[in-house]
Amino acid sequence: MTERRAKGSISEVFTAFLKLGMTSFGGPIAHLGYFHRELVVRRRWVDEAHYAHLLALCQFLPGPASSQLGFSLGLIRAGWWGALAAFVAFTLPSALLLFAFAQLVPLLEHSLGKAAIHGLKLVAVAVVAHGLLGMVKTLTPDTPRRLIATAAAASIVVSRGMEMMQLLVVAAGAVLGPLLCRDVSTPGGATFDLVYTRRTGVVLLTGFAVLLALALFPIAQAPLAAVAAAFYRAGALVFGGGHVVLPLLEEAVVTPGWLSTDEFLAGYGAAQAIPGPMFSLSAFLGARLEGAQGGFVGAGVSLAAIFLPGFLLVAGALPFWRALARRREAVRALAGVNAAVVGLLAAALYDPVWTSAVLGLKDFAIALIGFVLLAFTRASTLVVVAWCVSATVVAAVFIS
Repeated sequence: MTERRAKGSISEVFTAFLKLGMTSFGGPIAHLGYFHRELVVRRRWVDEAHYAHLLALCQFLPGPASSQLGFSLGLIRAGWWGALAAFVAFTLPSALLLFAFAQLVPLLEHSLGKAAIHGLKLVAVAVVAHGLLGMVKTLTPDTPRRLIATAAAASIVVSRGMEMMQLLVVAAGAVLGPLLCRDVSTPGGATFDLVYTRRTGVVLLTGFAVLLALALFPIAQAPLAAVAAAFYRAGALVFGGGHVVLPLLEEAVVTPGWLSTDEFLAGYGAAQAIPGPMFSLSAFLGARLEGAQGGFVGAGVSLAAIFLPGFLLVAGALPFWRALARRREAVRALAGVNAAVVGLLAAALYDPVWTSAVLGLKDFAIALIGFVLLAFTRASTLVVVAWCVSATVVAAVFIS
């Protein structure tokens, strides 16, 4: 594979993705539809076949699939600077909104503000339950994968607080997949017109592995380096959908005591009300950290660290996708990992999402209506956010 010139301009990529970053509501699955309409149908950056293969690759790898897809499209269109432009433009609107929300949280200490924050926690209940339902249907369609998911959920609940347990569960899924997931088909592969060679791909994959090793087994770290390691770990282990980032981020920032569960879930609920990638939640979390590792610096480090592993992986794998997608054992291992992360999300739905948000029958009713709106009326997450927050505030005013 030889190096080639990019086909578009950086400004073209930035403009297209800034529009998408300001208008792409609805979560990762909806983002894929926005990308297709804007970049395949309207702008014709790639054809249908290559878009489908790019999507398959981004779903195959850990990381934020929609952001990885946008990064890859920018890379193919305008080279490395195009990839960076796609990331910045798509992420910036949501990151700025969540950073602003982080600054407002201390001003919400009065009773109605606390009720609004609690409403955002109920949004998390409805959204995570709906996301889990969709993942159960698509990622655990048969008995072997349901068993893997059940075992993963039980392991997390029983071993609550045990360090690295989520990583062990994901690894177990990768081991069990080739043994149990026998009826999984391979997606096939395609080659892409890239501005770099396979040698560069090897360097990128090696960089991903080295940084992951440093994040998993830190030696002596300054506070800001510890934050970067925690968010890099979370970004490197997100398989199967954007909602899976919730248990990983909860382990990253709540377990070590950096943020409270209430604050964490409020940020997650607020992230449902804005366009752009769900990983932008890291801007809120980083900004809320205490001391020198918080504020603007914390938000920037957290954002960069959580997106970096997914981008290293997808850029490194692109030159090898054709060969990788044809390996049946790799596809089966991924099926096992995806089943395991369904279990991770199920455990997170119970604790901390449910146990921290649903404190009585009133909360249950509000969250249930939010779930029904998502699952059966196809309402947008904006409607669910408006319902949960307004209902909780009204209940706080009129119900003692």
